[in-house]
Amino acid sequence: MIPEAKLVYLRDKGVNIPDPYSVEIGDEVQLDRISCKGTTIYGGCRIYGSRTFISDHCIIGKEGPVTIEDCYLAPEVKIQGGYVKSSVFLNKVVVGYGAHIREGSILEEESSVAHTVGLKQTILFPFVTLGSLINFCDCFMAGGTSRQDHSEVGSSYIHFNYTPNQDKATASLLGDVPAGVMINSKPIFLGGQGGMVGPCRINYGNVIAAGTIQRKDELDQGRLIFGGAPRPGNIKHTPGVFQNIPRVTGHNLLYIANLVALMNWYSHVRIRFVPDSFPAEIVDGLKKTLLLNIRERLKRLKEFLEKASRAGNSAFGGANPTEKWDQIESLCLFFMDSSPASTEHIRRSFLNRIDDVLKQSDSKEYISIIKNLEPETSVVGTAWLSALTSDFYTQSAQLISGIKLN
Repeated sequence: MIPEAKLVYLRDKGVNIPDPYSVEIGDEVQLDRISCKGTTIYGGCRIYGSRTFISDHCIIGKEGPVTIEDCYLAPEVKIQGGYVKSSVFLNKVVVGYGAHIREGSILEEESSVAHTVGLKQTILFPFVTLGSLINFCDCFMAGGTSRQDHSEVGSSYIHFNYTPNQDKATASLLGDVPAGVMINSKPIFLGGQGGMVGPCRINYGNVIAAGTIQRKDELDQGRLIFGGAPRPGNIKHTPGVFQNIPRVTGHNLLYIANLVALMNWYSHVRIRFVPDSFPAEIVDGLKKTLLLNIRERLKRLKEFLEKASRAGNSAFGGANPTEKWDQIESLCLFFMDSSPASTEHIRRSFLNRIDDVLKQSDSKEYISIIKNLEPETSVVGTAWLSALTSDFYTQSAQLISGIKLN
């Protein structure tokens, strides 16, 4: 039950709480961060966490009880039912009944998930749509240009993110950040009743047919990929033997590089649309949540390398692959906070172009402006983030001792 003083305060701000006797709001929740004109909180909901921020015109718990813990909700978000923690939901995101969305997840504008979907450390770019009964942890997915032209994951899809050697250096990159932020790439389609074995990379414009288990990268575009049931087999398995160490390591570093590029996008581009597209608190939430994601990927990669090294794998030539890990973490912080000299000129060129567009625009609505940038401006922005991604990947790879990456 909400204490009378809290209830009066929230209702005076424009919050609709039809059944306040069944709603719980933790003492640590800062009521001034619930800026809720037109927001409805239905019965059975629980709201916790000092960082929780709820914007206007949100719908919480219409289909079933919702528990919110330290999440950021931009305007017009719908959380229909389930549990969400330490995640960010941007404008007009829809989350279906039975959701289980855990820390490090970011759902950008108008992305959606249907009922009974599990996410953790997952990033969905604008308009990406997930069907029902899906487990899609440790993924980045972009692609598409609108609600009518979007990347999609079919129902009953699984991203396999845990290996027999008990590691989770398995994050998969579906699309990428440098092109994805421009909201002008071809969509990716993952057919239902299928799965993907991480870490995996899939490029824009590819379709994976229903029922297919994807184990390999597809870096070309415009491909239809399909497969039936695997051929039966019964072969010797030795626990603790790590395969494809250079590939796994390279994929993880590239994934981290993309997240670092996204941090730059949030810090230098998204911030220019405050407060017109979303409050400053939402951008702060994006950066804090993305940092959780980056730390998770660094942790999981280090654990993988340490396990593989202890197993005596010859890929390292007797060297300790994590002996320079402090330098990798420092490099990561540097690339998040500063622009390397090699990318500064192109970054400044792109930001100047964005500033010019904003000066000439009556609206500062993020999606419409980014989608409608002149093609040459989008190319410059992608080139900036691609150069930053490449520089981080190259420098971090050099700090992993005893291994050569392609």
